[in-house]
Amino acid sequence: MRSLYDLYPDFDIDAAAEQAALEGADVVALMHPLYWYSMPGMLKHWIDVVLADDWAHVAHGGDRLRGKECLWIATAGDVQGYAPGTPTPVVQQVAIACGMKWLEPFIVDDVHQLTRDALVAKGRELRSRLESHA
Repeated sequence: MRSLYDLYPDFDIDAAAEQAALEGADVVALMHPLYWYSMPGMLKHWIDVVLADDWAHVAHGGDRLRGKECLWIATAGDVQGYAPGTPTPVVQQVAIACGMKWLEPFIVDDVHQLTRDALVAKGRELRSRLESHA
């Protein structure tokens, strides 16, 4: 697990280190809160810096993530914008562009209204799902 804000408080991302971590992973899990139906700025910056065209973007000759599984884990106040039939989430488009296998997302909605017990239960559910890939 890599916490981008802890690793790069100055937003100066070490692309080579991040790419090395990705190469060693079978599953790439992108975990973040949803801000206005998208990802935080740090994750967008990480995608821009780390998933360079010639390294990850399949249409531009990149193939380093091809075949890896991609799991999107997001928290939101409301997931109505991600119901079936709505536009494809940005993270899914990134996974497709990198040739990854898109897994069913793990979305925790109404987080501001969940009890502590409900949050703990969601954490256990996520742990179980992640451990199934180990």
